[in-house]
Amino acid sequence: MNTLLSRTNAIFAFSLSILASLTFICSLSTAFKSYNELVDVKIVATKKLVKNVADYSAGRERNDLGFISFNLDADFTPAFDWNTKQLFVYMTAHYKTKNNVLNEVVLWDHIIQRGDESKISLKNQHTKYYFWDDGNGLKANDNITLTLSLNVIPNAGLLPISTVPSIHTFSFPNEYITKNA
Repeated sequence: MNTLLSRTNAIFAFSLSILASLTFICSLSTAFKSYNELVDVKIVATKKLVKNVADYSAGRERNDLGFISFNLDADFTPAFDWNTKQLFVYMTAHYKTKNNVLNEVVLWDHIIQRGDESKISLKNQHTKYYFWDDGNGLKANDNITLTLSLNVIPNAGLLPISTVPSIHTFSFPNEYITKNA
């Protein structure tokens, strides 16, 4: 009954339960932290164009394609604590059209790992993904809102998603562009 194998198993099980308890306690220490109020963010859309292009996947329909450039100044240093492994930061555009009450489009994203530079300063940055509308809802739309959200990847615990309170609202022009953007 008191063989080397049974003693090793008891020590291993005890150590594993202690480590699991410590990990749970560590995850509780940052579980209720509000990350969206820690970061300082400024977003400004600098260049705004809209083009009406053919959507070949939907037949002969024509849809709006928006082009924006933006400035982003953000400091994510306070969001990093002992339990933060990395941050997934993404910018979305929210707008209304006559067909849809709420449209959300992810335009840009970035991963900041522990030890990387946590201050971002972008000037005249183009979007990473297409700003594609499923109709003609971008031309002359005067209520496009850019928000920045972050997903905190902890070492232990829950994965909180927070939206930074600073937003930027802009409008697209009333005319389509005819040349390549």
